[in-house]
Amino acid sequence: MLLVYGSVGQMKRSMMTLNSIAELRRAKETAEFFDALPTEEQPEWIDELNDRLTFPDDGADAPYVCLLDTGVNNGHPLLQQAIANADKHSVEPAWAVDDGEGHGTEMAGLALLGNLTEALTILAPVTISHRLESVKLLPEDGANGGDAILHGYLTSEAVDRPTVTAPHRKRVFSMAITARDNRDRGRPSAWSATIDRLAFDADAQGEAPKLFVISAGNIKDPNAWMEYPHSNASDGIHDPAQAWNALTVGAMTNLARITEADAEHYAPIAENGGLSPFSTTSQTWQSLWPLKPDVVFEGGNVAQDGLGAAWMPSLSLLTTNANPAERLLTTSNATSAASALCARMAAQLMARYPNLWPESIRGLIVHSAQWTDAMKRMFLPARGGPTKAQTAEMVRHCGFGEPSLDRAMWSADNSLTMICEEFLNPFKREKGKEPQLRDMNLHRLPWPLQELEALGETQVEMRVTLSYFIEPNPSARGVTSRYRYESHGLRFDVKRPLESEADFRARINAAARDDEERVSRSDNDPNWMIGKKNRHKGSLHSDIWKGSAAELASRGAIAVYPSLGWWKTRPALERYDQRIRYSLVVSINAPDIDVDLYTPIANQIGVPIVIE
Repeated sequence: MLLVYGSVGQMKRSMMTLNSIAELRRAKETAEFFDALPTEEQPEWIDELNDRLTFPDDGADAPYVCLLDTGVNNGHPLLQQAIANADKHSVEPAWAVDDGEGHGTEMAGLALLGNLTEALTILAPVTISHRLESVKLLPEDGANGGDAILHGYLTSEAVDRPTVTAPHRKRVFSMAITARDNRDRGRPSAWSATIDRLAFDADAQGEAPKLFVISAGNIKDPNAWMEYPHSNASDGIHDPAQAWNALTVGAMTNLARITEADAEHYAPIAENGGLSPFSTTSQTWQSLWPLKPDVVFEGGNVAQDGLGAAWMPSLSLLTTNANPAERLLTTSNATSAASALCARMAAQLMARYPNLWPESIRGLIVHSAQWTDAMKRMFLPARGGPTKAQTAEMVRHCGFGEPSLDRAMWSADNSLTMICEEFLNPFKREKGKEPQLRDMNLHRLPWPLQELEALGETQVEMRVTLSYFIEPNPSARGVTSRYRYESHGLRFDVKRPLESEADFRARINAAARDDEERVSRSDNDPNWMIGKKNRHKGSLHSDIWKGSAAELASRGAIAVYPSLGWWKTRPALERYDQRIRYSLVVSINAPDIDVDLYTPIANQIGVPIVIE
């Protein structure tokens, strides 16, 4: 792709040039165009957009994005219909509920409408399926200081405010506030443990789990940007984004076009589709902690001219300004903006599938993510298949990639997705004995066997994502061991070719015993990209199997089974008999093949087929 400046007449004069071009498209506007508009011209653009917007009514049964930030000013024309005064709260009454710093209102625009550059440049009607709530968690923008225990308490108070006011709403909590430092290096803190407790709903024994979307934290030093991407590897994810149950969001960027008139000597640091220079990673963490971030969304780019690096509006996202009396539009970037976009996608999925659990929404977002070609060039070898360790390193930088709302919502004819929401009792205790592992769930997959076998050696993919919430250790002791932090762990494994169901069960039982005794065996199922050794960390596991369609046809079952946790190792707390729930997302994909995989399964399980 190449950006060319010139008139239509100039292009028509050269047939040789046109014969060498596959397609011509008008270059998209950047945030700089709208940000640079005179103050008196911005209302005309906003009014035109407002005329095309449709919102759920106040009180409608719609999902909400609850922003834990610096407050939201709903006097902005684009926000007036999306957030009621009664849905604005504060953890401290003396702070009031309005946004004096601007950050919360910026997040509100992104969480509601996405990057406004796109919304302003299309002409079609825009239907919004969710609304907003706000809790003022900080009186000013910026990182938290002081005792992290207080951070956890304030976050808990912030969650309680809207929950008490409207207890039955479907909502996703979005927080773009993190500590300045990365000293935890993946180790749970009092703040991140509070997030895990709130997500699991520990106070109510897991009755109403909650979905949290948290920004990974930012690299703000321009000198560090010049060291890209090494600065990303050395700057770890910030507290509390190491929380196991949270959906931790890093930043990537598709913004690589600089349009400022005085920036001809500057070039974007990250290429199109690459990791954003703002994004922090878990590369420096000990290997036993979760793979973070979970996903990456658009967070903007940075420019450099060989002497230094600079932020620019054209490499940023466009959003709502907190002081609409001065101007209506402003720009935003980094993992804060990325997390707001992620919360928006979560709300859209909640609106489309209102009965799905928060664990399933989290799992679907991760399951829909893909690594861009730029990410693969950055972290995988140019020749030969990547090792599982190299793929895991890419996950620690880029998560599982950039999610897609279309992939999360729909199954194409040559691909399909199955979601299972199930319960399991991980442990049991017989009188006078120590707690033992209890249940294993076996999921039989309704694969279209004839269609897959007919494809023979054609290469296909199967992706499996397992999402569940853990209850964090109630004490601060022993958190250097992951077996003492999580209440329980879950694992998944897939039946192998020529393996009977009895042999499959026996292998899973042996794997569970090995895990209990901390015995490590080699992974002899090589077609997984991440592998058992790397993927079973944290409380969200995703992996991709690649192989022939004929072999996939014989892999018709997935087992979900328990692993260690403090519910088992601390029997005095009497939590070993608890039932847990999980979401399993499985999909198969046959790219570039003209074969209908969806319809045979729809017929098999009785799904109505819509004929257009």
